[in-house]
Amino acid sequence: MWLSVIPYFCARLPIWTGQINRKLSIKKIYIIRHGQTDFNLQGIVQGSGVNSSINEKGTLQAQAFFDAYREVPFDKIYTSALKRTTESVQPFIKLGIPFVQMEGLNEISWGKKEGQPITLEEDAYYNWMLNQWQLGNTHERIEGGESPEDVTRRQDSAINYIMSKTEESTVLICMHGRAIRILLCRLLNYPLRSMDMFEHQNLCLYQLDFTGTMFSVRKYNDTAHLNLLNKKRIIEILPL
Repeated sequence: MWLSVIPYFCARLPIWTGQINRKLSIKKIYIIRHGQTDFNLQGIVQGSGVNSSINEKGTLQAQAFFDAYREVPFDKIYTSALKRTTESVQPFIKLGIPFVQMEGLNEISWGKKEGQPITLEEDAYYNWMLNQWQLGNTHERIEGGESPEDVTRRQDSAINYIMSKTEESTVLICMHGRAIRILLCRLLNYPLRSMDMFEHQNLCLYQLDFTGTMFSVRKYNDTAHLNLLNKKRIIEILPL
């Protein structure tokens, strides 16, 4: 069923994908964020320079997504070059579905802040930078890291490659929170300053359809597949 917000999230083909075959039938694109890592749990900054693994909960989240979507006929899986994304789709890879790792799908680089607990000072800096980006200063870089505009430049080649594979009608892409926000702005033709409108959680799903001229959102930050996992957790902590 289409979500009530869907008409808002439709966009004509951006200029940078102009070489895509306009006769393409609907291409279904499933974009997920990786499962939980210990860095997520501990509030430690991780970007493209931190190659962390998913933890036990992340593995359960990955399995829950697999259980819900195992019947989807994915033609190809695309992940970033960071292992937390490939680990999150490992059940699908075990089915023999071809997969490709792409550095262009990596998380933004948070520079010198990566791998560090978020102190009050660093949190203030982080929020200042987010505010700069929301004001439209998306060229601003975290110290030693990337700007959103830097990320778009490497994402463009990755997404153009994925979209050029017209024989792949259904694809699964696993990547990262900030990178997903930036990518959705590009696909849906929103300015980068609007990226925070695209919320995300570990192992959330954005499902998009592409008609050859337009992207539309079928599922927005969807975590319904995690409901059973969350219910099991509640049962475990309830007193007998």
